[in-house]
Amino acid sequence: MAGLELVSDAGFRADGRRPDELRKVRARLGVLARADGSAYLEQGNTKVLAAVYGPHEVRGSRAKAPPDRALLSVRCSSAPFAGGGERRRRPAQGGTDRRSGERALLLRGVLEGAVLSQLYPRSQIDVHVQVLQADGGELGASVSAAGLALLDAGVALRGAVVAGSAGLAEPPAGPPVALSDLSAAEEAAGGPRLAVATVAGSGQLALCQLSARLHQERLRPVLDAAQAACQGLHAVLDSVVRARLRQDTAMEH
Repeated sequence: MAGLELVSDAGFRADGRRPDELRKVRARLGVLARADGSAYLEQGNTKVLAAVYGPHEVRGSRAKAPPDRALLSVRCSSAPFAGGGERRRRPAQGGTDRRSGERALLLRGVLEGAVLSQLYPRSQIDVHVQVLQADGGELGASVSAAGLALLDAGVALRGAVVAGSAGLAEPPAGPPVALSDLSAAEEAAGGPRLAVATVAGSGQLALCQLSARLHQERLRPVLDAAQAACQGLHAVLDSVVRARLRQDTAMEH
């Protein structure tokens, strides 16, 4: 990445953040009345809506239903007005664009490692995620929003699911600087980008996607920055979930 553009001599990024600083995060649970669980997440100017339906009986042929676990169906899409890197020709009716399809595959892989699907044999869980506004980190925001929606639906998880990103700024003078939680402008700078997802309590990465080759010595600080972004995001979202639980408890009494 072009360090001169991304980090000033004073150590600030173009949007005023420090290298390790996250964008402002806001989240709400239970935003869709007809879904079993739902969540709305803002991460900077990136806005994502997630909905969960189920567990319910498997739709279509029962032959595709695993006998010992739930079938996880994941669909991702982008609103026509999403903007940013999500601008594209609208897909055919009922279809999906390539980027959303790739995002759905990655998201499904993360969620399959997080959902305790053996508790729901011969059933189906549908996860729908839509990017409403794109300004960088759409994959991470989709993962985090889906994790919140699953919690809101009461689906058993191994731990809270969050995802973050990081990149590397290379100033003309001085050492490279790892940047947490990339914006669209920083992603567009063309340097290597790393996206990671974690499941709280597992001690392992549920996703680790690097956009380009990176020497091992440079990978370590970028990986640390991405994991730190996950930890910071988890702290914020955990407070949102706890506040929702307190609200639900108060309503029951």
